[in-house]
Amino acid sequence: MTQTRAAASPRLLLATLLVALLTALLTPTTARAASLQEVTGFGTNPGALRMFRYVPDGMPAGRPVVVALHGCTQNASGYGTGTGWLQLADRWGFSVVLPQQQSANNASSCLNWFETGDIERGRGEAASIAQMVDRQLADVSGAPSRVYVTGLSAGGGMTSVMMATYPEKFAAGGVVAGLPYGCAQAAGSPYVCMYVGATQTPQQWGDRVRAARPGYTGAWPTLTVFQGTADYTVKPVNMSDLVEQWTNVHGADQTADAGDTVAGYPHKIYRGPLGNAVVETYEITGMGHGQPVDPGTGAEQCGTAGAYILDVNLCAAYRMGKAWGLG
Repeated sequence: MTQTRAAASPRLLLATLLVALLTALLTPTTARAASLQEVTGFGTNPGALRMFRYVPDGMPAGRPVVVALHGCTQNASGYGTGTGWLQLADRWGFSVVLPQQQSANNASSCLNWFETGDIERGRGEAASIAQMVDRQLADVSGAPSRVYVTGLSAGGGMTSVMMATYPEKFAAGGVVAGLPYGCAQAAGSPYVCMYVGATQTPQQWGDRVRAARPGYTGAWPTLTVFQGTADYTVKPVNMSDLVEQWTNVHGADQTADAGDTVAGYPHKIYRGPLGNAVVETYEITGMGHGQPVDPGTGAEQCGTAGAYILDVNLCAAYRMGKAWGLG
């Protein structure tokens, strides 16, 4: 009886090991989730900003980079998560650079889209963000021709700054409840720009962009704009001014070439001389000041509602990402 048990024991052990091995091989593994990381020493950093980034685990070389700029009272982590950009980075396989303002620069944590020393090429915050892009491309072997910039409110204003001052670095930009380049200078005050707008012709708007990068003959970034019709912080006139500015830069007229509705909201496309879309607008009816999101797990859903991150059944990050070919 004792000998029988001893003989059966190795067979039982072998069977147990085989079952465990098969279970391990057949059970899907879940990759360790990436996390937001701070990067220091990314350049001279004349604007004294902080650099955070998100790189999905296992992301191959040659992938796009999205620069996402938070609004006032926000920070890099909250903006990246709330807007859905980090969620889409995991889904589609691209990295995200998230500059963060410091209170020493602006008490409300606004990026200084209105300060002359921060919106010129080679100076201040604009130069700091450009240095972040260079560092990110080097570190992750990203695709230099597939870098995009977007932001909300003050971050939207700084998006216009980056498109104007470093057009060679960005294929496209997305301004959410933001301002055209040079608006504060044209209006004489950032508040007049925000609440009233600046009196400029399309040519004057375009000249402000061209003056930011004298002699530039390369391709200018295309633009996507999202604006709430009930936004009383950055008035809808600023979307009209953005359209005038960037259609002029691209040599297009100010009449939309196509229009439809997306999730029930008016959507327009303005095409350049070659027939390509150079400016695209989403007018979010009834939305106040904030970034549109559509929380959920559906194919077109992303984001998490919060302060200035508004659930309107349309995710701006998804729409930008699809327009930019990130999906």
